[in-house]
Amino acid sequence: MDREGKGIGASTAVVAALVLLGGVSTATLADNDGDRQSTRSGNNPDMNDPKISGDFDYGVCRGTNPKCYHDWAHEERVDPPRVLIYTRTAGPRHANLGPRLPAGLNPPLTEGPSGHTVQLALIRWLKANGVEADWTEDVTRISSLHRYRAVIFASTSRDTLFAHGRAVDPTLALNTSTSAHLDAAKTALRQYMRAGGGFVGIHNAFGTEYNWPYYEGLLGNANYYDHGANQDGQAVVVAQDSSTQGLPPRWPFKDEWYNLRPFPTKVKFLVNVDEESLATRREIHPGHGKFHPVAWCQYYDGGRVWVTTLGHDRAAFTEGSGFPGQAQFQSMVTNGILSAMGLLPFCVTNDRHDDDDD
Repeated sequence: MDREGKGIGASTAVVAALVLLGGVSTATLADNDGDRQSTRSGNNPDMNDPKISGDFDYGVCRGTNPKCYHDWAHEERVDPPRVLIYTRTAGPRHANLGPRLPAGLNPPLTEGPSGHTVQLALIRWLKANGVEADWTEDVTRISSLHRYRAVIFASTSRDTLFAHGRAVDPTLALNTSTSAHLDAAKTALRQYMRAGGGFVGIHNAFGTEYNWPYYEGLLGNANYYDHGANQDGQAVVVAQDSSTQGLPPRWPFKDEWYNLRPFPTKVKFLVNVDEESLATRREIHPGHGKFHPVAWCQYYDGGRVWVTTLGHDRAAFTEGSGFPGQAQFQSMVTNGILSAMGLLPFCVTNDRHDDDDD
């Protein structure tokens, strides 16, 4: 009791000094004190509270304002339009990706119930729209990306852009003789976005590069936290866009319905899941309540970004599978990619953009 009393007295003295010095406002103090007393803090946090989730700009221009787009490398974009599909996993691997691919560009892909379903589906869907695709799980191929209209991260995982196992001398803190730039792919992706590139993230792209703030910003200031059961739910279109064109207002789908932290900000939300349609909503995360986004778009650091947390099940990528919402998912993803490539209107909004970045 005595220790607690002394602690409060010391804290009060520090606060008073800060107020006198202008270091903190009384309004801020009152707000913070209210947070300490709130049932939304402590052991029962509201993960959607901006004081917790954050609203960051990551030092780049981001938001829905096209002034954030800078197509500096447009002369290097080849015709016919081409994308790169990247599915390297440096951790858990979704079954719908099939076996790990060998090094190199465009290694053989296998059909069948245990094959490379995601890669083959994306290649097929884009081919039907006049788009060529390369594919790889070789991190050294994430370089000189400017020829591509979009780079697609499809259920990548963990530190997918780190060249694990490259030769370095463990006896030296820094060895410049090996030319081992272990995260060269990060630099390449960042420079690609700055030059007007397109990025598409599908499903476990949200379980990727947790420790790289730039990538978190690329995802819209969002990251995977947890999910409930793989289960049926109702997807709800919340905005008109190229990627939602032709979709019904609500459509059935089955997925893990990722929960996110931080919660995405400065993006155009496209599709939501009705959490009331889910039997289980979470493991530990308290859930997102009435607004649980599963697809959105934004401009980021000079480029275009379209992402969705959906795409867990192999059958979602298989036409005619009878999977609930397969056709709608295929349409949304295909048109999302085409919009990130600049072949369809991208992330169109009627907002005045007053609150977007410089």
